[in-house]
Amino acid sequence: MSFLGKIVLISGSSSGIGAATAFRLSKQGATLVLSGRNLENLKAVAKDVGADKAFIVPGDLTQEADTENLLKKAIDKYGKLDVLINNAGILETGSIETTSLQQFDRVMNSNIRSIYHLTMLAVPWLIKSQGNIVNVSSVNGIRSFPGVLAYNISKSAVDQFTRCVALELATKNVRCNSVCPGVTITNLHKRGGMNDEAYAKFLEHSKTTHALGRAGLADEIADAIVFLASENASFITGINLPVDGGRHAMCPR
Repeated sequence: MSFLGKIVLISGSSSGIGAATAFRLSKQGATLVLSGRNLENLKAVAKDVGADKAFIVPGDLTQEADTENLLKKAIDKYGKLDVLINNAGILETGSIETTSLQQFDRVMNSNIRSIYHLTMLAVPWLIKSQGNIVNVSSVNGIRSFPGVLAYNISKSAVDQFTRCVALELATKNVRCNSVCPGVTITNLHKRGGMNDEAYAKFLEHSKTTHALGRAGLADEIADAIVFLASENASFITGINLPVDGGRHAMCPR
């Protein structure tokens, strides 16, 4: 899977799945545009992948000006875009009884509106390069889980967005797919409000909620993203690929 000469933009690449994907792609020869809100973390990721392979554009993609700036700087720098990886997102807990409109808006703005906006801006360039899009969704978009209502809705939206965009761009030879991770060991859940003790219990519980008996690793999700972004997946578009240790297939009795 060679990405030599390819320009790949990864949102949310300052940690977790985004950072792991950046590292994997750099090993395949890709030139990376890295975006995220934490500049110091972005610098660390850029150092890991090689300064000559990474261009940093920090920003908050819930802000329209930051999203526009990201795409503009990427094109100004490289003159093209081959792959867009929409990875940025947040998690918040809450039910229909406890999730405020402010929380709902925050999750939807981060997890689907920002993806819509960045993709919309990137599509003309992806058509020129006959490139592709990989969206990072979740098993929560496929299956229903209580206690993370807004997050579930946002990830279902990402999967529907993926399928629709895939159909709309297929005649222009631009593919669009999503990966749907199960529980993955990153800082997502702690950012969503879990303390160390709760997170440890959550990972232990994950042994029973995933058929393979464990949570996933960021590198395992990154491998799937890299595959879908590569020419090895040239006849794949419109899929929502579970990378979840079998969680999507489980039906507890």
